[in-house]
Amino acid sequence: MKQYVVVAQDGRDTEALDRRMAARPEHLAGAKALKANNNFIVGGAMLNDDGKMIGSVMIVQFENDEKMKEWYDNEPYIQQGVWKFVEVMPFKVADI
Repeated sequence: MKQYVVVAQDGRDTEALDRRMAARPEHLAGAKALKANNNFIVGGAMLNDDGKMIGSVMIVQFENDEKMKEWYDNEPYIQQGVWKFVEVMPFKVADI
């Protein structure tokens, strides 16, 4: 399986947190499905100094780049405009 780190910052407009909260149940359901299929390694929200969610970091794994792109294109935070600044990079979890 190929592993990827996804670092995604939400939009910075005044409606950004509202968009996140509206999409969050669908996003979390998707993450649970990824975990059940052994595609989700770890993930969580990035927080600002006030403890409010402003982005996400996920480490995921897929059989190939095409499967990764399929997930990415259907991720609720992408489809619903939550994540605005996204970087996806190949990653390898350390075997320690």
